[in-house]
Amino acid sequence: MASSSDVHIRICGQEIIKYDLEIKALIQDIRECCGPQAVLMDMNSTVKEKFNRLRQRIQDMEQMAKEQDRETDKQAILSEMEGHRKQMLSNQMAWRKANLACKQAIDNLEKDELLQGGDSVRQRKATKEGLVQTSSDITESLMSISRMMAQQVQQSEESIGTLASSSRTVQETNEEFKAMTGTIHLGRKLILKYNRRELTDKLLIFLALALFLATVLYILKKRLFPFI
Repeated sequence: MASSSDVHIRICGQEIIKYDLEIKALIQDIRECCGPQAVLMDMNSTVKEKFNRLRQRIQDMEQMAKEQDRETDKQAILSEMEGHRKQMLSNQMAWRKANLACKQAIDNLEKDELLQGGDSVRQRKATKEGLVQTSSDITESLMSISRMMAQQVQQSEESIGTLASSSRTVQETNEEFKAMTGTIHLGRKLILKYNRRELTDKLLIFLALALFLATVLYILKKRLFPFI
């Protein structure tokens, strides 16, 4: 059974995919848009709102990754989150290109109107101002993505530093274990050596005692029974 955390991560991923598809569809609409300016501004406003929601859900996924107990789960979620973040950056670039294409289409339409004698100076001014604001919004979004990616790189560097420190600790522990193992083997050899030495000493003592008793018995025999 999936845990509550797994369910939240799955829901978050599904919402990210939904926003990504909605943004792609809106970008395609902007690319095909030929005006008027109000329509373009409305679509750009919707896209900006979708990007804000998408960015928030990606940040939520990053926070969920940090709350994981197992490092493997954490890295898997962070890898998925990084993929969504790169896709968001790609959508940002496509959004900007779509606006440039739309601007070109509106400019061409205005030129046609001028050739036909239409009074479109005021509309062209509003169009250019709106597109400048849209470009500013896109640039701001790209800068935000850049800051997020820089933060992720810094966090990755910190994680690598932590792993390297853990690796050194494990290596030092392994060296201490090897040294301790060598000491234990040496102690075992010394114990075996002392055990053999003790057995030899006991044997020598036994032989000396037997020789002493034999000497005593021999002396007693000569004194008490000289005729034997």
